Amino acid sequence: MNIKAGIVGAAGYTGGELLRLLVRHPAAKVVFAQSRSQAGKPVSAVHTDLLGETDLFFSAETPLEEVDVVFLCLAHGEAGKWLNVQKLPANLKVIDLSHDHRADASFVYGLPEKNREAIRNALRLANPGCFATALQLALLPLAQAGKLATVYATGITGATGAGQSLSETSHFPWRHANISAYKSLSHQHYGEVIRTLKQTAPDAELHFVPWRGDFPRGIYVSCTTACDLNEQEVYNLYTEFYKDHPFTHVCETMIDLKMVVNTNKCVVHLEMANGQLVVHAAIDNLLKGASGQAVQNMNLMFGINETDGLQLKASAF
Repeated sequence: MNIKAGIVGAAGYTGGELLRLLVRHPAAKVVFAQSRSQAGKPVSAVHTDLLGETDLFFSAETPLEEVDVVFLCLAHGEAGKWLNVQKLPANLKVIDLSHDHRADASFVYGLPEKNREAIRNALRLANPGCFATALQLALLPLAQAGKLATVYATGITGATGAGQSLSETSHFPWRHANISAYKSLSHQHYGEVIRTLKQTAPDAELHFVPWRGDFPRGIYVSCTTACDLNEQEVYNLYTEFYKDHPFTHVCETMIDLKMVVNTNKCVVHLEMANGQLVVHAAIDNLLKGASGQAVQNMNLMFGINETDGLQLKASAF
């Protein structure tokens, strides 16, 4: 199979990650990489690590009739506007990496560990948020088993989670050797997480405090909730839930961020003490939390191996 792909908003972090994955994908070809700000420049002039990997140039145009799937790597609020003025070919598949359509019933919510079968038949797909992916993968087995009620969660994300546009809290002198909380109890991913959890755990409550971290990429979350299972029962629940999902792994020893950075994996670790369960989960925010999951969803939508193009190497050290 030769899947012809287009990327709208290809100059940013998620667009760059998609290009890195798709130029090496065994069943895909990038037809266009659109960017208003970089049109006419070689892709490798912006994503310099792609020098020698692709001869693509950024384009101003989006020839949708020439592709099978289009990825929207636009800022939140922009993807919806872009779609509203497009005349889409009837069979064109759309994968939106922004926040715009995650609550839209006409889009399939693209979390494979929850919605794999619906994703296989999707024409319009909303890719989950990065924190949302980590939190849901930490809590889905409990929700599915009816063992989830009130959750207190913290999570830390790398600087790339803020996007490429410069802001006060993304300046190197501020970010370096620094940690801070932000959007306490009001993060934009809360809605999609609680919608998913309440589908099987209607009494679920989530209290989430995110942090900014002093590192480029990755997310690490820790979720605490009361649990009446013992440790072995919890491990059995999680390993059974994820046994057929190739990118989510339950680890019996403490996890760390470098296990997942530069991969499409999520790793989960469980701790029990005095009737309280702590679930730790780690992902790469740009891969399993964004572009890697988008390619995973593309693979499912086109009926090819879910792991194609995603056998990636962790940084490890």
